[in-house]
Amino acid sequence: MPVRARGLTIEGADGRRYLDCLSGAGALALGHNHPVVLEAVRQVLDSEAPLTVLDLATPVKDAFVTELFRTLPPGLADRARVQFCGPAGTDAVEAALKLVRAATGRSGLLAFTGAYHGMTAGALAVSGGAREVRAVRLPYPQDYRCPFGVGGPYGAELAARWAESLLDDPKSGVPLPAGMILEPVQGEGGVLPAPDDWLRRMRRITADRGVPLIADEVQTGVGRTGAFWAVDHSGITPDVMVLSKAVGGSLPLAVLVYRDDLDVWEPGAHAGTFRGNQLAMAAGTATLAYVRENGLAERAGRLGAWMLERLRSEIGG
Repeated sequence: MPVRARGLTIEGADGRRYLDCLSGAGALALGHNHPVVLEAVRQVLDSEAPLTVLDLATPVKDAFVTELFRTLPPGLADRARVQFCGPAGTDAVEAALKLVRAATGRSGLLAFTGAYHGMTAGALAVSGGAREVRAVRLPYPQDYRCPFGVGGPYGAELAARWAESLLDDPKSGVPLPAGMILEPVQGEGGVLPAPDDWLRRMRRITADRGVPLIADEVQTGVGRTGAFWAVDHSGITPDVMVLSKAVGGSLPLAVLVYRDDLDVWEPGAHAGTFRGNQLAMAAGTATLAYVRENGLAERAGRLGAWMLERLRSEIGG
């Protein structure tokens, strides 16, 4: 039973210390109770500011949005809108699906085998393990269990061709969809990084056909992959980004960032009670700034490269 935590460790009621390998399922970018996060939360509490503000603008919210936009891919930050969703990543996924359907007037969706986007009905419908399929499943490229049995760049090329032919063949039975949702690195699917060239192909395929591309960065964001956002590795600019977990600095927060031309919602069209969590915004601002200012994404990249080199030297290949 945990009673205290700091950094990488948790102390149990029995006095023993444990190494936390879960990291709050990805929500703790700076570990437990980092000083900058605690100080940011204390400042809000000591100021007697309202702790929940629905959709009202506040200095705390403005600071969070400003810091968030500093980190976004330039092509999106220059023309983006932000939507505060319910407190979990699955809420942001639901909002993203609702948004692209409203913006395009279409209802179908493209998703990928092995995907995981949340536990609500809409998010489950675009996840790989859904029993009732409501989205068209496309093959996600990988080497170990390549859906085409070849792996490598050729396997990724075949996956891209499959997507193209499905959209362009008038007899495929797949009408032009409202959007495509993908994870730049599949988490629950096996920690599978998408090849950069394949991601760029997905971006071209969707852009050429007017299909909004949704990047689910709930698990991959805030420096975990060696770049601030996993899409940065390939250089693509998605139309919509789904953000949660670490973006709240360990507190519940979910955000949707999307191109301004998709902003067709009328005021109040997508509302919710717990969208104005000031403590989470303050913790998120502190976390985003600390990761950016201290080059933690780059550090993660260096450590990842070192670990990969050591693993290859031990097991070969």
